[in-house]
Amino acid sequence: MKQRIITGVVAGAGFLLFLVLGGFYYTALILLLAAVAYFEYTRMNGQPQIRLITLLGYITTLYIAFPWEQEQFAEWKALSYESTAWLALFLMFAVTVISKNKVTIDQIALVLLGALYIGTGFHYMIATLLGTNGLYWTLLLFVCVVASDTGAYFTGRAFGKRPLWPTISPKKTVEGALGGIVVSIIAALCFSLYAPALLFWGSAIGLGLAIAVVGQMGDLIQSAYKRIRNIKDTGAILPGHGGVLDRCDSWLIVFPFVHLLSLIPQ
Repeated sequence: MKQRIITGVVAGAGFLLFLVLGGFYYTALILLLAAVAYFEYTRMNGQPQIRLITLLGYITTLYIAFPWEQEQFAEWKALSYESTAWLALFLMFAVTVISKNKVTIDQIALVLLGALYIGTGFHYMIATLLGTNGLYWTLLLFVCVVASDTGAYFTGRAFGKRPLWPTISPKKTVEGALGGIVVSIIAALCFSLYAPALLFWGSAIGLGLAIAVVGQMGDLIQSAYKRIRNIKDTGAILPGHGGVLDRCDSWLIVFPFVHLLSLIPQ
């Protein structure tokens, strides 16, 4: 627990610094995290790093994650999200043919799925900060996710009795999940009190609820595929927390969710 707290404080402070610096610094950090997360994903799924489809996966992940919609980059972008996904799929299928099925469709599916999952999630982390009132909305999302995680953990330890989803994550409880939702809503209401013109209190309740529920689903999604691979953590880069994917599991789902459903301003 001590190591987990120390790592959380140090990593959190460093991340907050890059977030406040914004622009190039934050974008570079998020792209680096995306690359590390994709490395963890491919290693977890037994994909060799020195392989053409894995390289295509890295390129697809970073291309999707990059903030091409920003004015200074817009003229360089040649492919839409859909075109990028289709071209990556085509090239990977071509590798299957060229390799005479040494690279299988199952391997392609894993590699492309990871690129879309990780690239999209990290893209919206960048896009949120670079949007209107970006620092406010980015902090709100991160704080609510952390509040939900923390609230669920301590509520679960204190009052947890009924397992939430024992076949996926045995330690999570219904009481913990509800506690996480309550704390996330409180965090969102604090942001509403700070800037009521940006976030009405009723919207804050709905947003806090959505972040907590979707964030906990993101956590369960990662728990599900780690259980299939029979591993505890995706990496060891963050002592006490595991890998980048372990730490960012909720973020990868929450950020695209609130954007695609227009829960925050675009």
